[in-house]
Amino acid sequence: MYIESIELKNYRNYESLSLELDKGTNIFYGDNAQGKTNILEAAYLCGTTKSHRGSRDREMIRFGQDEAHIRMFVKKDGISRKIDMHLKKTKAKGIAIDGIPIRKASELFGILNIVFFSPEDLNIIKSGPGERRRFMDLELCQLNKLYLSNLSSYNRILNQRNKLLKDIAFQPGLKDTLEVWDEQLAHYGVFLIESRKAFVEELNDIMEGIHRSITGDREQIKLVYEPSVQSSVFLEELTNARERDIRFKMTSLGPHRDDLCVKVNEIDIRKYGSQGQQRTAALSLKLSEIYMVKKIIKDMPVLLLDDVLSELDSNRQNYLLNSIRQVQTMITCTGLDDFIDRQFHMNKVFKVVEGKVKTGGNV
Repeated sequence: MYIESIELKNYRNYESLSLELDKGTNIFYGDNAQGKTNILEAAYLCGTTKSHRGSRDREMIRFGQDEAHIRMFVKKDGISRKIDMHLKKTKAKGIAIDGIPIRKASELFGILNIVFFSPEDLNIIKSGPGERRRFMDLELCQLNKLYLSNLSSYNRILNQRNKLLKDIAFQPGLKDTLEVWDEQLAHYGVFLIESRKAFVEELNDIMEGIHRSITGDREQIKLVYEPSVQSSVFLEELTNARERDIRFKMTSLGPHRDDLCVKVNEIDIRKYGSQGQQRTAALSLKLSEIYMVKKIIKDMPVLLLDDVLSELDSNRQNYLLNSIRQVQTMITCTGLDDFIDRQFHMNKVFKVVEGKVKTGGNV
């Protein structure tokens, strides 16, 4: 599985761009704020329908334009597939696969699996629970179409229930309708909880060995899924919390309140770990994603590294670079010195300057 080419039109700071990628390592280098990350964002968006930054469609359209277009050719199992994506300021994005429009975003999943690694991911351990939930959701949505459907339904019902909780203050009679929403929320919520639980268990098996290698067998890592409520009693607990939820006008428990505990040598490093421990754990977590995808789909995902090397010390840089030799990788950086010093093979090099990309050829 790899990206053959990507074309951008009126996307971010690119008026028009066409790139042929190598199936190995592709380096995009240049000064900051030139548009390197925008290329990686476009690839991730085209593969998952979402921006890794959480940006809205209209924010990704070039200034002064009404639409943006991304076209990406992906080769998987020897077959080339074309993904077209139109971003519009006032309408939902349009997506087509091999020229045929799709109705649901879930139809896109399975064509391309992507792992995105940015400097922000290095802070995932010490960040709030929302970032760790987002990590689980982004990967599970790529691996399981049913998860994406259930997550969308859960979030929709959660928003409706929260609105109802606010409206009850003005219309007490609406309280009787909560039972219907509770049953639906529990239905989808149970699926999310069980899926996350299985995901964390499987990730643990892969992550343990990777982390031991990075730390020279000095540290043992374990992920502990912390659901805010057990799936077996979700509906019961939701019912018991009803008066509290009405008082505070928000849903107090469910998958939207879950967290992921990261323990190193039995110590919760979210609170008590050093920055080095937290960053090493984050690196282990992202590398584990790659091998988990490989285990499930029997193929390597595409890896996007957004200026991560500059945030890692030399030992972690070496481990990361040695781990990605069999993965198609798109890397952004400000210079090539780190790769040259380590004699790292760069299959293709692109220089990015103010929304223009010059191919440096094979290195």
